[in-house]
Amino acid sequence: MNYMFAPGFIGTRAPFFMDVVTLIVALLPLLVYGAILLARNGHYKLHAVVQNIIFVFSVIVIDYFEMGVRVGGGFDAFISGSGVSHTYASIVLGIHIIIATVALFYWVMTVVFGNREYRAKQLPGLASRAHRKLAVKSFVGIVLTSFSGIWVYLLLFVY
Repeated sequence: MNYMFAPGFIGTRAPFFMDVVTLIVALLPLLVYGAILLARNGHYKLHAVVQNIIFVFSVIVIDYFEMGVRVGGGFDAFISGSGVSHTYASIVLGIHIIIATVALFYWVMTVVFGNREYRAKQLPGLASRAHRKLAVKSFVGIVLTSFSGIWVYLLLFVY
């Protein structure tokens, strides 16, 4: 467990676990977009498999992050070394949490409904339009979560 709080590898004040999570969050939109391209190119089964793997991996990363934050003393412990005001960082964190929560909600719905509809042979097909609309909301949420997460990281460990 001590390795989580060793100095990170990005070169900031962040501990190792925060650098790992931030790197994954930064890459997540690219990974999801790659999975989307699989569907656009007609590789529906591979799209489903890759999307499910990315989703499960992301949930594990969220758990790893939450454990690190809780054990590490929470937001107050991480903001203590920052030159940014506690109020400003709290507002940005609140915005990030709202965005991430909504994005996760849409992503869960996209994955659950997508899996169900794929097994029912409605994807591709009857459910494609609804799946695509839900997937766009999920993807936009993932991109916004990535940007806001990087913003929080910068506020806590760079400025």
